[in-house]
This record gives sequence, C-alpha cells and structure tokens, in this order.
Amino acid sequence: QVQLVESGGGLVQPGGSLRLSCAASGSTVSMYTMGWYRQAPGKQRDLVATITSGGSINYEGRFTISRDNAKNTVFLQMNSLKPDDTAVYYCSAWRLRLGKLDRYWGQGTQVTVSS
Repeated sequence: QVQLVESGGGLVQPGGSLRLSCAASGSTVSMYTMGWYRQAPGKQRDLVATITSGGSINYEGRFTISRDNAKNTVFLQMNSLKPDDTAVYYCSAWRLRLGKLDRYWGQGTQVTVSS
C-alpha cells in the first residue's frame, strides 16, 4: 500500500510559478513509477509528467518533474503558468507486479492561474 499527499497548489497570476510536492509513504515506494496528472472542470484527467528513478526531467520547457528518493517525495516545478493550466493536480504511483497494475492516487491540489 502506498499513500500520497500533495501540497503546494494555490492561486497564481499568469506567468507565475508554483512548485508542487507529493509525499509518499509505504513499503517499497522506490519501486514505483511516479507522476503528475491534472484534471480541469468538465475534462478528463491527463498525464503531465512521469519519473521512474531519481533525478529530474523537463517537459516543454515549462514543467520539471524531480524525485528525491531519500525523502520519498516527487516535485513538479511549474513556470510560465497559463490560465489553461488551471486544474486539480494529482500525484500518482504505479507499478506492474505479477501481471497486474497497482496504482495509487493522492487527494489532489488545486492550481488556479488567473488575473
């Protein structure tokens, strides 16, 4: 079992930045792929970024996902935010084990980009 808790969301002006955090707990968390999804009102939940091991990966020049394995924490650095980035952002952890997919979700954190 894995428990995930997101934080760092809030209201930001267009062009601003936010850093989301996802604290994970449970056995063998390091064995899971982790990632961020987002869901805007009336829309499906879409994948933003994923990371398997420690380090960081940049997406589209605006978002960077990173992972601190020592603290079992995943971050999403969001820069140059736009109004259409407004959504609830969810942290997720998953792995394929014995032919079955185990997936866990956090409660989500609201990101609102508005003037």
